[in-house]
Amino acid sequence: MPWTAQRYPVSMRNLPELVRLKAVEIANALLDEGMDEGRAIRIAIARARQWAAHRAV
Repeated sequence: MPWTAQRYPVSMRNLPELVRLKAVEIANALLDEGMDEGRAIRIAIARARQWAAHRAV
């Protein structure tokens, strides 16, 4: 189930918008690689936060 900017996991609800969009992008890529949803969401949130920290978002 691919996520979008309007439809994303509840656990991404409190992320800033740019971080959430990046997390959705990463999670969708992980799902395409065959990862299960729960793990993809956790990894995507962590990687999106790292991405934002390096970009000073």
